[in-house]
Amino acid sequence: MKTPDLRLAALRRFALAISALTLLGHGFLGFEQSYAYVFVSLITCYSVDLILETVSAWSDRRTPRYRGGFIAMINFLLSPHITGLAVAMLLYSNEQLLPIAFAAAVATGSKHIFTVQTERGKRHFLNPSNTGISVTLILFPWVGIAPPYQFTENISGYEDWAIVFIICVLGTFLNARFTKKIPLISAWLAGFILQALIRSWYFGTPPLAGLNPMTGLAFLLFTFYMISDPGTTPYKPVRQVLFGFSIAFVYSLLMMLHIVFGLFFSLLIVCSVRGIYMYLEPRNGTPLAIKAKSI
Repeated sequence: MKTPDLRLAALRRFALAISALTLLGHGFLGFEQSYAYVFVSLITCYSVDLILETVSAWSDRRTPRYRGGFIAMINFLLSPHITGLAVAMLLYSNEQLLPIAFAAAVATGSKHIFTVQTERGKRHFLNPSNTGISVTLILFPWVGIAPPYQFTENISGYEDWAIVFIICVLGTFLNARFTKKIPLISAWLAGFILQALIRSWYFGTPPLAGLNPMTGLAFLLFTFYMISDPGTTPYKPVRQVLFGFSIAFVYSLLMMLHIVFGLFFSLLIVCSVRGIYMYLEPRNGTPLAIKAKSI
């Protein structure tokens, strides 16, 4: 019996979940961004991914992954669909659409540029949406992150708790059943709590100040739907734990250096370091970087 493709199953469910949240956000919850963000980001992600996949397939002399019928095209577009909606949901650039298109292009392009050869084939090692968001925040200082209150701006009381409950339960189910990233998420949460308590003890600040980000819906989305990306995180549980703790550690350093948007930058840094390690990691006794040059 053929083993089901859990990554594809995860992508389908993540795409459905983020699509539903986008519709609810703009229709009921109170998202501040323009509807144009969604269309610009999606069109950019779809276009860039199709173009670069065509070029990559031509270069590698293989059939593009989107070939093979309607279902093959839909499966191929799942990844840029998730990336596009994440960029449109998390960035805020007033009425300017160029930064949104730029972030979407960088996010999708990073999948084709920052890759490393592994035993499972060529893989990208940077989280696409996080990379696009991080680079945009660096190059466009006047662009910011969407205000956290927008996720529950138009609801209150039990509805607030219901949204949080649904996101946590659904996120836990998806990551336990399909991505298998519960060790990573657990390590990230434990590391975040630990670094907040250590900073509180060292600097003499109230513990709740360091733990406060955990109460926001944006933190939950980052935890359950961004850092658990199956394509850019480790497979082995031990490495997942190290990956999760590393994000929390780098985040604490960025906080102590008074660098804003620490969540996104910490993930970018950890993914970059992991990518360099994967490039230099010995395989069959030979460093992959040297092995690649000898072929």
